[in-house]
Amino acid sequence: MNTNDFKIFEAVAAHGSFTKAAEATFTVQSNVTARIKSLEEEFGVSLFTRTKKVQLTAAGETLMHYCKQISQLIEAAKRELSQRNQLIGHLKIGCIETTMALKVPELIQRFNTTYPDIELEFKSAMSPDLIHEVMNYKLDAAFITAPITSTDLEQRLIKEEQLVIVSSGKYETLNDIVQDAQVKIIVFEQGCVYRARLESWLSYKGIINYKSTIVNSLEGIVNFVEAGLAITILPLELIEQYYPNRKLRTFSIGKELGSTTTMIIYRKNRNQDPLLQAFIEMY
Repeated sequence: MNTNDFKIFEAVAAHGSFTKAAEATFTVQSNVTARIKSLEEEFGVSLFTRTKKVQLTAAGETLMHYCKQISQLIEAAKRELSQRNQLIGHLKIGCIETTMALKVPELIQRFNTTYPDIELEFKSAMSPDLIHEVMNYKLDAAFITAPITSTDLEQRLIKEEQLVIVSSGKYETLNDIVQDAQVKIIVFEQGCVYRARLESWLSYKGIINYKSTIVNSLEGIVNFVEAGLAITILPLELIEQYYPNRKLRTFSIGKELGSTTTMIIYRKNRNQDPLLQAFIEMY
């Protein structure tokens, strides 16, 4: 085995596909298959399940843990031998859509200034998908909403956010909204905490006759709302910072539904990863 075998192994785990791993590592699928088979023979275990989805087995997860440590040691050796103190490497970070809009641009600018040799890659998705990808080593860390209970994940509080109902300027009060013959809402897909909060608020108001439209774009949601086609729920900071001049109106709701927590999560066995810790400490 060699370090390139480990890179191929990590690529298969990250992409959940031998074909995509081959594309990512600039080789052919037969080579990926051969290298994974070689590793499995070397360790005497199966590293992946090969059903509809290619996923790590328990043994594969154990090897992934050591792969990350090996990568860290190699980078540390490069820094020491080249007498460079600058961190070098790549981090893949997941974000919910609103965090992507609010925080990522500023974060990239500050991080790149301090760590120019660390490449940052961001992916936006719903919190359940982000948690799954962190657990399966497809993401190094992720910003999600609400605390989690997994014992394998470390979580740190980022901030508390105030959520508000957002409508077009035609509504003067929340009562005007709920008195419509049919309330129309514009939301992200299932798994979005904002959608769940809005549906809970409607239920609390006794509104069961509402129509949902799903748009997986923050800008698209804001455009729909401004046009008076629907209402939504979003962080107040987002509206105030990025849409102060749009024809929107915001309404506060109760603290239980109107507040949420943003956390950053990562696997506990990544606690000693200097790249990841540099990212978390800067944030």
